[in-house]
Parts: sequence; structure tokens; C-alpha cells
Amino acid sequence: MLDATLKSQLKTYLERVTQPIEIVASLDDGAKSRELHDLLVEIAGLSNLITFSADGTDARRPSFSLNRPGADISLRFAGIPMGHEFTSLVLALLQVGGHPSKASTEVIEQIQALEGEFTFETYFSLSCQNCPDVVQALNLMAVLNPNVRHVAIDGALFQDEVESRKIMAVPSIYLNGELFGQGRMGLEEILGKIDTSAGSRQAEKINAKDAFDVLVVGGGPAGAAAAIYAARKGIRTGVAAERFGGQVLDTLAIENFISVQETEGPKLATALEEHVKQYDVDIMNLQRGEALIPATDGGLHEVRLASGASLKAKTVILATGARWREMNVPGEQQYRARGVAYCPHCDGPLFKGKRVAVIGGGNSGVEAAIDLAGIVAQVTLIEFDSQLRADAVLQRKLHSLANVKVITSALTTEVVGDGEKVTGLRYKDRNTEQVHDLALEGIFVQIGLLPNTDWLKGTVELSPRGEIIVDAKGQTSIPGVFAAGDVTTVPYKQIVIAVGEGAKASLAAFDHLIRTSAPA
Repeated sequence: MLDATLKSQLKTYLERVTQPIEIVASLDDGAKSRELHDLLVEIAGLSNLITFSADGTDARRPSFSLNRPGADISLRFAGIPMGHEFTSLVLALLQVGGHPSKASTEVIEQIQALEGEFTFETYFSLSCQNCPDVVQALNLMAVLNPNVRHVAIDGALFQDEVESRKIMAVPSIYLNGELFGQGRMGLEEILGKIDTSAGSRQAEKINAKDAFDVLVVGGGPAGAAAAIYAARKGIRTGVAAERFGGQVLDTLAIENFISVQETEGPKLATALEEHVKQYDVDIMNLQRGEALIPATDGGLHEVRLASGASLKAKTVILATGARWREMNVPGEQQYRARGVAYCPHCDGPLFKGKRVAVIGGGNSGVEAAIDLAGIVAQVTLIEFDSQLRADAVLQRKLHSLANVKVITSALTTEVVGDGEKVTGLRYKDRNTEQVHDLALEGIFVQIGLLPNTDWLKGTVELSPRGEIIVDAKGQTSIPGVFAAGDVTTVPYKQIVIAVGEGAKASLAAFDHLIRTSAPA
């Protein structure tokens, strides 16, 4: 299961284990159980503190639990946690084995103080880059608090459960048998949902903060770069982010970030956050901007947050990024996560052997169709224009696939379903005006991005597309308020461009500060 290099790396990690670990597997006679058995035996052989037993009695097979003798820990993997989930397995081994988490003391204490019974089930896919955040957060909670139980389930391996619960998007999280959430969720976000007083406590702390010299709103590449450049100037810097990493968290392969030959979105997002934390930056996560109140008479700008808190600053850098554009047709919202999806890498494995459509003929849409063609029975790519807009090399690959059909000059008009899940799609031929019905089980929407500027309407000047209009220095229509990244009118929405624009906006903000007032 593990090659020599991976075994060597894992053995080094397991040297950090300080307490005994029991791996107890529940297996059957199937090939996957034999595969899991071999993996767990290999792992147990890498540390004298790890023992393996195949005496498990769990109904889900193959599965295994990680236990610490004398401790009440309920942490289980149902399936073989390789792919993106191998890191989750390694972290679980370390944490069950006594190695401390990197979570803050405040968060650890919050987890340990939870009262009640919390039985979590997380359905993941091995190709999902969003799933490990959820799995790792809930595993840590299970290690720290005996009231929390967690099992991470490979949806592709336990198809009966996926079908019975009508799961069409991962990660899907159940709490005490009821749907708790879908999509990427971090540790703080999960805690915020089950610890209902956490939000108000956080808002009180934020309201008590002194004014910042530079306040960055947004935690994507532009926001991270802006924060680093500001902090390096020695001025008081804060970052309010709904989720650190932004749209990068939903990106799979990144091969054009200069000096990094290849990486994945979540890895880059983690690196960005860790880099920011090397400086004296006040990071406020799970905070979404709700209103910008510009300064008057040389005073302070104010950013009001959805949590009820507000922050004040001498200068503000808006770096709120963009989100997936929706089709805005009947049925889309009703069947979201029930057949309508936006991440082919995450949710594709749930549609194995089924019929799907991809909406959009740009690079993202064609890449999605190519990826899905290796999993599903049939892919139909639907493009509004008369021709695809993707790069020629991608189009050649697409047309070489036998199970892909391309329909151009087509306007999607409705998502069709049976009340529980998607059953089809309705589109109009723009040349003949004829309406067609397409029977399928999944729809992947890949039609571009929308800037996150709804909360800024009526304050900063926006373009007809809703982007923040900026000059060459990132200055908006409001003195002392700057903007950077995908939320602005700067062309070419690329990570490397967003980083540069964030740095530029931060330098411009500092220049504004030294010309208008002495930094604190």
C-alpha cells in the first residue's frame, strides 16, 4: 500500500507519538478489506506504540477505529483513507497518540467544554479537496471531548448509504442522524454552529478592539499579501475573513503559481495563512463584511460585520474575492447539493456510472467534462455560445472522449427533478428556439465567477459587472479605501495576479497613511 518514501515519511511522523494507539479493524472477505488490512498492518509496524487488531464488530466493513487505552475516544474511518484523506489519517494517529494539535488554546478549551452528545458522520470522497478540513476538525473534537463521536465514511465505498440518504455532494455531515451541513467547514465554523453562544462572545471581543492602521477584508491571496506587506511596515494590521484562503480552497491543481511547480488549493491556502501568522497580524475568521461606512472629516472608516460586530481603521483594503456564478434558473436552488453541483473534483465520484451535464464551455467547463468522463457514464457539455471558448488543447482532448457529447448555442432554462433529486435538464436551442429535455442525474455548473460586492453597493464605485473600480494603485472611489484581487476591475483573475495586487494595494495604503497621518 505504501511506497518506501511514504513509509519513511510516516515513520518519522509517528516518532512524535507519545502514548499507545490501538487500531481495531472491522473487516469482511472483500478485496477492499484485504487492502485496508495490509495498510493498517504496515502502519502498526512503523511504531512500537501502535498495535493492530482485526477483532472489530462495527457494521460498516471495511472500517477501523483509533483508540488510546484508558481514554474515551470514538474516532473511526469507514473505508481506506488514502488520496486527500491520508493526511487526515496521519493527523488522527498523531492526536490519538498524544501529539498536541496546532489549534489555539482558546479553541481547544471551547471543544473540551462542549456538553451534550454529538455523533457526527462525514461522507467524503478521496478526490475531494474540501473534505479533509471537515474530517480533521471533527476527528480533533473526538480526541479532545468524549461527548463527540465521529466516523468518516468514503461515499464511493458505501454507496448504499449514499443512495439511502440521497447524498449528492461531499462533504456531507450528519449530526445525531440529521443533516448538519454540506461543503467545506473549518473547526471554528463547526464549533460556531453547535456552540450557539460562540458568535456573540466573538462579536464582543471584536467590538473591543482598537482601530487598525490597515484593515484587510478578505483572506484570499490578495488579502494575505496585503496583510503581510502592511505588517512588515510595522503598522497595526487586521484581517477579517469569512474563510481564510477564499476561492483558492475550491481549486484543485495549481500549476501556474510562479516558483511552485505544482500544488493544490487547500495546501496553498494553508501556506498563505501560516505566512501571515508569522507577522503581528490580528486574524478574525468567520467574519463577513455587511456594510462599509466611509470616514468623514478625517475620521476612521468602519466595517460592520454580519456577526453584529464592527471594526474601525484608518485605511481599508477590500479583498473579498468572488464566488461561483449560478445559472439562476428554476430548480437550481431547490436541487443544489441534490444533483446540482459546482465542484466536479469533490462531487464527481458520487455520480459514478451516471449521466451528468456540465454547463459552460470555457477552460473550467471543459476541464470538468474531461475529469468527469473518467468516472460517469455520459457527459453532456452545454455551451451558450456557438462554439467552445476553452484552449485548443483542452478541446482536442474533450472531443477524443467517446462518452462526451457537446451541445452549443444552448440556453439552460430549467433544472428538472422529482422533488428529491435532479432527474434532468431543460434547454432551448438558440438557433431554432426549440426546447429539449435531457435526462440525467447530475449538473455541474462552470460558468465563471461573481465578485462579492453586494454589501458594497451604494458606497464604493462599482463597474456594470459589480467589480470594484480601482486605479493603478488599487485606490477606490473613497480616499483611504483600497481594493485588490478578483473583486476588482483588474483583468485576468489569477492567483499570482491577486497576490501582486494585494501587495500593491497595501503599499498604496501605507503611502496614504504617511501622507495623511502618522502611523500608530
